[in-house]
Amino acid sequence: MIPNQRHQDSFASDRRAFIGGSDARIIMADDEAALLRLWQEKRGEIEPLDLSGDLLVQLGNATEPLNRYWYEKNTGHTVRHVQRRVTHPVHRWMAATLDGRVEASGAVFEAKFMLPWNFSEEAAAEKHMAQLQHNMWVTAARAAVLSIITGGGKWVELTIAADPLYQHLLLTAEKKFWCCIESGERPHLFGIEPPRPRVEATRTVDMSASNAWAEFAGLFRQTRTAALQHERAKNELKALVPEDAREAAGHGLRAKRSKSGAISLELLKDEPPHAAFQP
Repeated sequence: MIPNQRHQDSFASDRRAFIGGSDARIIMADDEAALLRLWQEKRGEIEPLDLSGDLLVQLGNATEPLNRYWYEKNTGHTVRHVQRRVTHPVHRWMAATLDGRVEASGAVFEAKFMLPWNFSEEAAAEKHMAQLQHNMWVTAARAAVLSIITGGGKWVELTIAADPLYQHLLLTAEKKFWCCIESGERPHLFGIEPPRPRVEATRTVDMSASNAWAEFAGLFRQTRTAALQHERAKNELKALVPEDAREAAGHGLRAKRSKSGAISLELLKDEPPHAAFQP
């Protein structure tokens, strides 16, 4: 349900008092126009955008209860603290309005609706990373669950770990932005290129349709026996080199001992196949 105008005005006024997870995404992005607009909104110079006519935003709002239900049904985990506002215990200008927290693990729960075309788990994680890391920092959570329903009828669950380095860069940028809000100084893009936190691998992929996979899988299977024989021969040859020998050669192959004692093998192109051993 779209909130009434009085509720919207109250909510917009309240949001000016802190930096939230959705703000973090703008602060860490490379859209200067959006950054300036956010700065003006936080200072009360302009009204926030009216998103009541944005279909994608409203689809996200409408599917959030379904998303939470689907996550609980498929994982067996309960989500608590739905739409709870949490303020950072030290930086009072940092807050998060949570979609919920997973009761068993304490992980931040974030429900999203995304369009199906060009969808990838990596792109989804990158798109929402700033918001997730912000919310984890505010709540001292060690992980976040990104629960996604796509317009193609697909549900995806991603687990994102808290990244201290990313959060340090995020906090630095947010502090600078908050100082601009308080001082009235015009903010600029922060130019921070944060590391991309790893997404926990949780799925099994069928590669049967990949021609490249088929080609290299066949090559791997054909050469596996030869590779094992090669590795055995290499180890046996190194063991045959006398301990006091700097070099050993014969049958088109040379072994060299380094100063550290490691032995390397190399093929000899011009040596006769039955060359004598050189002490």
